[in-house]
Amino acid sequence: MPDDDAKALYKEGFDHFVNGRLGDAVACYRRALDAQPELAIAWNALAMALQRQGDLDGAVEAARKLVELEPDEPLGHTSLSMIYMEKGMIPEAEDEKAVAMRLQMKKQGGG
Repeated sequence: MPDDDAKALYKEGFDHFVNGRLGDAVACYRRALDAQPELAIAWNALAMALQRQGDLDGAVEAARKLVELEPDEPLGHTSLSMIYMEKGMIPEAEDEKAVAMRLQMKKQGGG
């Protein structure tokens, strides 16, 4: 499947997500990732949708994949921190938040 199809599936999933159809959103994000496993934005969206559904383990897995794909981007670390916080994994949440802050400072020219 071409990259454009994966992005179209992501956009369809996003429409489902913003309209509260979380199951449909998750299904679209998974199909997008089957087509293009390196589509980082879909991993982030999948993590958010799974978190909202209460599947925190699945959300952690998706957020970790995002961090693996884009280790120098603060977004994945921030998402992972929030999910860890919700799971009660405070030290892990604080570690990821610190990484995200450091990366953000570096992007802004402060590090």
